[in-house]
Amino acid sequence: MAALHDFRAIRLLDFEYRQPDGGRPEPHCMVAREFHTGRLLRLDADELRSLKAPPFPIDEENLFVAYYASAELGCFLELDWPMPARVLDLCAEFKNSTSGLAVPSGRGLLGALIYHGLDALAAVEKEEMRALAMRGGPFTLAEKAALLDYCQSDVDALAKLLPAMLPKIDLPRALLRGRYMTAAARMERIGIPIDVGTLDRLRRKWSGIRCALVDDVRCNYGLFDGITFKVDRFEQFLAANDIPWPYLPSGSPALDDDTFRSMAKAFPLLWSIRELRHALSSLRLNDLAVGPDGRNRCMLSAFGSKTGRNQPSNAKFIFGPSVWLRGLIAPVARRAVAYIDWGQQEFGIAAALSSDPAMFAAYLSGDPYLAFAKQAGAIPEHATKESHGDIRERFKQCILAVQYGMGAESLALRLSCNVADARQLLELHRRTYPVYWRWSQAAVDHAMLRGHLHTVFGWLVHAGPGANPRSLANFAMQANGAEMMRLAACLATERGIRVCAPVHDAFLIEAPITQIDAEVARMQACMAEASRIVLGGLELRTDAKIVMHPDRYMDKRGVEMWGRVMGILSRLEPVPMRDTHLSHHGIGTCGGVGHPLNLISCKGISNG
Repeated sequence: MAALHDFRAIRLLDFEYRQPDGGRPEPHCMVAREFHTGRLLRLDADELRSLKAPPFPIDEENLFVAYYASAELGCFLELDWPMPARVLDLCAEFKNSTSGLAVPSGRGLLGALIYHGLDALAAVEKEEMRALAMRGGPFTLAEKAALLDYCQSDVDALAKLLPAMLPKIDLPRALLRGRYMTAAARMERIGIPIDVGTLDRLRRKWSGIRCALVDDVRCNYGLFDGITFKVDRFEQFLAANDIPWPYLPSGSPALDDDTFRSMAKAFPLLWSIRELRHALSSLRLNDLAVGPDGRNRCMLSAFGSKTGRNQPSNAKFIFGPSVWLRGLIAPVARRAVAYIDWGQQEFGIAAALSSDPAMFAAYLSGDPYLAFAKQAGAIPEHATKESHGDIRERFKQCILAVQYGMGAESLALRLSCNVADARQLLELHRRTYPVYWRWSQAAVDHAMLRGHLHTVFGWLVHAGPGANPRSLANFAMQANGAEMMRLAACLATERGIRVCAPVHDAFLIEAPITQIDAEVARMQACMAEASRIVLGGLELRTDAKIVMHPDRYMDKRGVEMWGRVMGILSRLEPVPMRDTHLSHHGIGTCGGVGHPLNLISCKGISNG
């Protein structure tokens, strides 16, 4: 179907509901209006709960229209209703049409109405009704009527917004984005299993842990005075360890978290300092959204970035704050989780979309970093990762620098070399992959001349006069990677795979221990299919790390900090001794909190 007139009915729909942090939605009421006839349907909570299915057709001949549809679809799931076959999300389409542009009133429903010159419900009235919905029942008859009226006002707003937005909506691709909102609702409902016992202990003792961390920092680095990070001591530390650091025009070192994270990738010593800094200054454990069933859930904020990627809250999402906190991810009894990610996804996307034969060959070799070094003549053909690891690492950093849009100065910082050497390395990339560079420059030229770029499925970014050419050059890799993620999520959730969450270029899934290998294989098949569709046939590799109960997930970058915090916690609040192990570069501990016992390696699976 290509146009609205192809649908038998178009239903504009909205729910009012309560959803505590980490919990599932509790629907209060629903209002639906058929777009052509204007027929209105208003149902309160009792009426909703009495229904075994939606009170209207939801097959492919009927279109479901909402604003940020995963919220409404989450209510469908809570009511145990089947999901609509065709979804048009006006929030996703508004974000798409304004990506890269300034939107004065935001990208919520009010902002979309104002942007299109339409009347909007007063903000004060909306806040009052939101507060009532979040308070929850029991409601008086007057409150029930007020919630239904408020719910209807959003549906009436959709009825005005749809025709205003329709001229810019590419319906077939918009339906694909709506399909992803269905997948998002399913993933948001499942959530990530959390070791609530350890989280509760951390929350109770966090003040004492912070004080002890200050002492650790003082002993190990001497970078803090109390909990205040001392810039002059940090500069002395950098000089002593021969670490080049980016400085601001003011002459002060850049101390934002993005800079710390980027520099830590080049100098692993900095990871522990970055984690400590974050723990002492901005980590708020109470913000982590964990429901009464021990699941971390939060809104994925689909299409939140210019490239169309999700942007969940860094404070509420377990993969958002410090990496050591990921040790709280723990499958429940008789179950396992698996972290499945694409290998060198952006390099593969660049190779496929640019049709650069040398880059394509490098990806197919299985190790594009080593292949690049060989293609550039820096190492012999018989070289391996083990025999020429240092050179491979330099060429890897060069590839990543190109993907991130870095210049010679930034690459020099990552490699701890002079700018001339970094510039020469970038020139080798240009000489080795000339087809890619012509394609990349053509994309930037198109954006500057036409004012926009788009992905294979139509996600847009607008390029104004002040657009950054490096960001535009990187858009195709990031945004088509996001398309790939969304399509894989659709395929997986529609096939019944329990996807706990998408994580940039990876997925966390869950299954019984006896079925985890088969589910990993099914998830990898979905990811392979998605890559073939987006890239015109190229199948990107994926890797899987499996963690089975009673082990826990752990990011290797957070192992040191996790061990430090758990050691402090065990001193502040001892628990009965029992063996628990950490998986995925994890550390076994007593009761999950003691001193390191041994290393447990995770099971790794690759599809190619």
